[in-house]
Amino acid sequence: MTTLLLSLLLALTLAQPALTQPALPGVRPLPAPLSVARWWDPPPTPYTAGHRGVDLSAPVGAEIRAVADGLVHHAGPVAGRGVLSLALPNGLRTTYEPVRPLVTEGEQVRAGQVVAVLTEGSHCPAPCLHWGLLAGEEYLNPLALLPRPTPRLLPAEHPFFSPAGV
Repeated sequence: MTTLLLSLLLALTLAQPALTQPALPGVRPLPAPLSVARWWDPPPTPYTAGHRGVDLSAPVGAEIRAVADGLVHHAGPVAGRGVLSLALPNGLRTTYEPVRPLVTEGEQVRAGQVVAVLTEGSHCPAPCLHWGLLAGEEYLNPLALLPRPTPRLLPAEHPFFSPAGV
């Protein structure tokens, strides 16, 4: 039952209006499976509270990968935390924090390339990567960059559907 609820939650989270630019076939910023500590929760207006990205649980020292080919827009501290920002070819920009960048501003990166290492200093109770996505000044759900999971039908006699499987 928990698996079904998590799958439905992920499907609903990914069901958002189409990006203003064409989507890219994204690479996970961390190894699979991704563990979402906090979901994207866009604010109703640009100046109100919300969560403008997703927090992915990971240990300090985890390698962070570029989710698509791009150009390093920023690599360095912002408000005392290491931040990496990549400009993608379709006009989108993706951000990663808190990290120690392994690349420099202006450098070309390839999808899947290790571009940073997770550091301490996140806003999560446990270490996590805050991953963001912007189109201009508008924040989008970064999970929309990843390929959609393929739905699979299970036979009716599968243990998941039996009372014992609940």
